[in-house]
Amino acid sequence: YLKISKLALAFAIIHSKPPGKSSKEYIEYLAKTVSEQDFGWKWKVEVLEAEVLRLQQELLLTRISPRFCLENRKQDTSAETLLGQDSINPTNYSSQLEDSGCDVCNDSAFDSLGIASDFHQSEHNVNTSKHWLERVPPLNLCHTSREQSVTAPVHFLQCLLEIRQLSEGGILQADFSELENDSFTICNSVSQLLDGLTFFYNSPKFPAPSFLTEGVCVLIRLITDTKLSNYVLKKCFKKMEEFKKNLIQIILRNRSVNRFQALHSVSETLSLLGRNNILRNSLISLLLSEVRQFAEQLLQAHQVQSVYDITQYENIFFLCMILEQLLQNETEESNISSSDYGGEEKIKFLKNLDQIILHLSDEFPLFSLYLWRVSVLLNSGQMQ
Repeated sequence: YLKISKLALAFAIIHSKPPGKSSKEYIEYLAKTVSEQDFGWKWKVEVLEAEVLRLQQELLLTRISPRFCLENRKQDTSAETLLGQDSINPTNYSSQLEDSGCDVCNDSAFDSLGIASDFHQSEHNVNTSKHWLERVPPLNLCHTSREQSVTAPVHFLQCLLEIRQLSEGGILQADFSELENDSFTICNSVSQLLDGLTFFYNSPKFPAPSFLTEGVCVLIRLITDTKLSNYVLKKCFKKMEEFKKNLIQIILRNRSVNRFQALHSVSETLSLLGRNNILRNSLISLLLSEVRQFAEQLLQAHQVQSVYDITQYENIFFLCMILEQLLQNETEESNISSSDYGGEEKIKFLKNLDQIILHLSDEFPLFSLYLWRVSVLLNSGQMQ
């Protein structure tokens, strides 16, 4: 039946083609017309879905704290007030443009996207009610652009964070139990933010757009907030895991010549995510798995004298540095059992590690040193 239908359609197209046009040209014209119509409908659906999500966000905020939303509507503040600034740290950004991006050993590079300084500043920032309310922009219609995939959820999540801080100081009354009743809205908002961040990390620009920096800062503040993080991680844990896996693959697969600066900022985001105890354990397992698999592949290539991927070899050091940092933080925190992290991946990593280090130490001394340092941290945690 399907073959007969296709044949009938082909005859109908041939018979209906206008004079002066070949059948192939007419088919291509029809296909283009249909695809444009599909694109138009998809765009309209995306716009309507974005508007529905915006209304759901505004409704949820109203349920949590009606007074906050009432005061917020009185403010004559546009979205560009918060996200339209050229940069948060102009000095660092100007130096980025002059730098080749190959130096990743400088301590000042920690602030390559302005993320760390903003994160620490937000942790210690105490302001009055008026300042908070003036800083929050009204929730505008979300247009389907790449920038809006970050800025739209940032507006909503930042409102949640600021209501949280105002309620903690006794300035506002807020009922955060509404988050339990409306998990769809917060899940969609966090998911949209994570997808937007993934896209921009895949195509980095320097200087980094201010909305990207703001998006990372809001995400970190959200998952480190003692009250809000429970709602977010409980509903969005799988999405957060997918986000971490995507960031790891961005590091491993990046092959651009001047890539080290961009990879360093992705590494810092992973390190900041690892400050959360729940995310840290799973992130350590993911990193142990990737480093172990690469070490085994490198050993196999070395034994048969075959060619190995030099670019991935250079990129793997970013994962090693993140892993070492997370393990050090884990060991230093006495209130957390070090035997809990890693699990099965920890056993696999340590199983044949001595033999791998022995065979690779002459040809790949730096990588072998990193493997040894990670093993020491894992074993020290086991002894504790």
